[in-house]
Amino acid sequence: MNCVTNTLFSWIAIAGIVALSACGSKNNNPDTPAPKPVVQISASATVGNHITDVDGNSLYYFSNDFNGSNNCTGGCAAVWPIYYAGDNLAQAALGTGLDIKDFATITTTDGKKQTTYKGWPLYYFAPNVGGANVREAAGETKGEAVNNVWFVAKTDYTIQLVNAQLVGADGKNYLADHTEGTGKTLYFTDAKGVTLYAFAPDKFNVNTFTKADFSNNAIWPIYETDQVIVPSILDKTLFGTTTVFGKKQLTYKGWPLYYFGQDAGVRGSNKGVSVPKPGVWPVVTKDAAAAPQP
Repeated sequence: MNCVTNTLFSWIAIAGIVALSACGSKNNNPDTPAPKPVVQISASATVGNHITDVDGNSLYYFSNDFNGSNNCTGGCAAVWPIYYAGDNLAQAALGTGLDIKDFATITTTDGKKQTTYKGWPLYYFAPNVGGANVREAAGETKGEAVNNVWFVAKTDYTIQLVNAQLVGADGKNYLADHTEGTGKTLYFTDAKGVTLYAFAPDKFNVNTFTKADFSNNAIWPIYETDQVIVPSILDKTLFGTTTVFGKKQLTYKGWPLYYFGQDAGVRGSNKGVSVPKPGVWPVVTKDAAAAPQP
């Protein structure tokens, strides 16, 4: 055989060896399954879709964490262990429907790291069983609505509940009945903990404040949504919408819902309760009376 033929046979032999080697390697090292998401969305027959860890353990938020800090200390911390996803949480480690921009890390007063979602610190539930705190099993949601201040974390809440002291723009403390006093009020916020208000002169599903050109909307912006995703202690049927010059504004018991511009989107801020005087722009609570008919 000539040199060309020898060279051709050599290349064919080499190619065959490489192919066999590749096949052998593939057979000896089957594809590794993709890792499960570190944080994911899981379905529940009782509370619907909510956020869980890698093993399907439910994660919760605490209404007392109005300021974005962990306010569960002492005995509370034993029942509600903190959740920490790790130092290097990235989009690739999240399940479908989750956005890395919604996650952050805080440090608790005792120096521990804790993962937050949309500004809410995340917790597990570990009730006392036989004298010891035992974390609930994967798939369970028994922590939902405990003391009306603990709720599963969801991606799509349009109403959440904050339990905080009302402090008006005048610097005074107020109670839910608009009188001065010290004590927490459980009231409505949006998904990020920004306070929602009603306007006392409004009527059932009638916004009497907003101008047609929205020139005063920066003062008391309407809560513009038609979605109703709420904690389980709230009755979804009591929510609705009203149309305000072409925009949908969420209502509760007929009260159109607003933000206060001077709260500046700061979670837990509720300065509007004293503007222009207490009772004109109250925060919205579960037990609020229905708005009057027009």
